[in-house]
Amino acid sequence: MNGEQTYGISDLAHEFGITARAIRFYEDKGLIAPVRDGQRRIFSPRDRVRLKLILRGKRLGFSLREIQEILDLYDAEPGEAGQLAHLLAKFGERRESLIRQREDIDLTLQEIDRLEDQCRELLTTGDDE
Repeated sequence: MNGEQTYGISDLAHEFGITARAIRFYEDKGLIAPVRDGQRRIFSPRDRVRLKLILRGKRLGFSLREIQEILDLYDAEPGEAGQLAHLLAKFGERRESLIRQREDIDLTLQEIDRLEDQCRELLTTGDDE
């Protein structure tokens, strides 16, 4: 591979703390494309960066389709304003989704607190009878 550093699947699995199966899954989905030497997969620095971006996207809660869009931006010419605007829009959408989820969680926790208080009150008044 032109003298550049290469990685085996176990190297990347160990580095990123994931299974080789997960890496093969991302390969099957077309998110990474290692070179094959028989049955052995040979990953380039580009594959390593793409895997890092995939895992970052997963951590941020993006779908595989959204991650593919982000990877496509990574592969395109740098500095394109439209690409950066698209990426910013994706981040904004994800932020809004997380804010809504946080609000839902807060409401659920409030409801649990209220129900716990009711149960404690019933236990306390039930002890007096």
